[in-house]
Amino acid sequence: MKTVEAWKEQLRAALKTELRARRTYAVAVLRETLAAIDNAEAAELAAAPTVEHGVIAGGVAGLGAGEVARKQLTPEDVSKLIAREFDERRAAQAQYRALGRNDEAETLGLQLEVLNGLLT
Repeated sequence: MKTVEAWKEQLRAALKTELRARRTYAVAVLRETLAAIDNAEAAELAAAPTVEHGVIAGGVAGLGAGEVARKQLTPEDVSKLIAREFDERRAAQAQYRALGRNDEAETLGLQLEVLNGLLT
């Protein structure tokens, strides 16, 4: 099983390759997947320190006092997140096909191939 950092490194390496190849559909899905991972790692608002009145912009007094650690994802979390991205695109592809928007459905199909390559 890959580590979270190994997943990110693989995504970034694939992104660099796809940028050079100018495959916009692959660049889009890789960027969106990396963003989804970063968003999943975002700190909970409940973990933030309480605001102190009298401090600039309603902040917290003291150097670094307002810092909150990001969530630590497990490799399984990342794998599930990529699978969710895959499922969302597959559902959207079916909707586009039902609406007769075949160009968009084809683009999503290409993105599904990229994600499938990551999951296998």
